[in-house]
Amino acid sequence: MIDEVSIRSKARQFMRGLDLSNIDQDLSVYTRKVDAKITYEEMGDGESGYTLTRRNGKSTIVINEVERRERQRFSVCHEVAHLVLGLASNHQETPSWSYAKREDNEIACDIFASELLMPFDVFKLDVDQEEPSFDLVERLRAKYGASFAACASRLAAVTDYPCAFVFMNSTVVRYASRSKALRDLNAWVEMRSPIPHESVALRLIQGGEWSGEDSRVSQDVWFRDWPKGYELTELAKHYPTFEETFSLIWFEQDSGPDEPVKNWSGTPTQEDDDGLKELDGVLRFHSRSKKK
Repeated sequence: MIDEVSIRSKARQFMRGLDLSNIDQDLSVYTRKVDAKITYEEMGDGESGYTLTRRNGKSTIVINEVERRERQRFSVCHEVAHLVLGLASNHQETPSWSYAKREDNEIACDIFASELLMPFDVFKLDVDQEEPSFDLVERLRAKYGASFAACASRLAAVTDYPCAFVFMNSTVVRYASRSKALRDLNAWVEMRSPIPHESVALRLIQGGEWSGEDSRVSQDVWFRDWPKGYELTELAKHYPTFEETFSLIWFEQDSGPDEPVKNWSGTPTQEDDDGLKELDGVLRFHSRSKKK
């Protein structure tokens, strides 16, 4: 089982003391620290990168030059993670909907990479400016050069709102990121459970639509034994071609009961990463391990 808290802790230790002021443009601060250089080559469709390590300890991170910039950036950080964590690669090609079937080593490196791409302190300052929304996700995506799913998952993890980002295929929930405020309320999104009836996500899937929003969804649609008095907002996106569906779920700041919710007032939360899965979209890699 993946120890996500430990992985994130190791990522933050790795980043400590580094100048991250230009991280949205240049990742060389990370590759220099692991004594690796980056090269680019054209690879097959869906292949993202690999690391070649020589006997002298020098490494070369090879990135697919035809992929989008956000994929390239994530691939660099993912390969840095392999070097730092000392985890063997198992870069098997998988269809885009099968994120849940990725090897544990690959998921661990995805988590590490998300920390490098979106450093907690600066990312949280951006998130704290407003309530969760897909518009905010798109702006964060543009700023940090990361995928939609990675930014939305990260937003849900660090916001002070009770919030969750849910990743689904066409039938079941695969992963979810929850904010500390939501975890404090003991609200759970069940993994590998059917997509809830009456959810915006299921409505989009059944109707073949691409995106939707509803602020009238019952709290019990997503959460069991939820206390009354909260108004839930669900934003969802559905990508039929890839059989992927995302929902961003949160509660309006002024819609709860009289008692305030802990850590739901704009006050920065602790870097509590318990139980979070931060997604990158899905990257696929060479199935062969290249070492000399």
